[in-house]
Amino acid sequence: MKTWLLPVLSLCAGFALGYALLTRLNWYVPAEYAPYLSVAALAGLDTIFGGIRAGIEGRFQNDIFASGFLLNTLLAAGLAWLGDRIGVSLALVAVIALGSRVFLNLSLIRRYYLNKLALARSRQQEEVTSVSSLPAPALSQKPELQ
Repeated sequence: MKTWLLPVLSLCAGFALGYALLTRLNWYVPAEYAPYLSVAALAGLDTIFGGIRAGIEGRFQNDIFASGFLLNTLLAAGLAWLGDRIGVSLALVAVIALGSRVFLNLSLIRRYYLNKLALARSRQQEEVTSVSSLPAPALSQKPELQ
């Protein structure tokens, strides 16, 4: 099984569950919670892309991913809340820090797959050139008997 499958499935399940809760139950998030929710969602995305990257690098572990996802989202929302209470906009700091990590992980994932694609193309091209550079078999000519 692919190691990046759990983070992607977690992302899809989270979106599906959130959509179901918000639409089916006619539930909405009050506007004063929007900064905390957005920072928590960004922390979750950071964890998911970090999990995909760890899977590509062969370092993915389910327990670390699950606990990191939960704790990172709670910590990010908690820090944003604490920042509001003391009068410092920690939500903006968290968005900048987590956003840069998301883009870094995404760029490393993209680079991995582009390098993998380029390597496959070069191998395919080498195979084609090695087959075409083989000498053609000489036509055997039988000497005429007189």
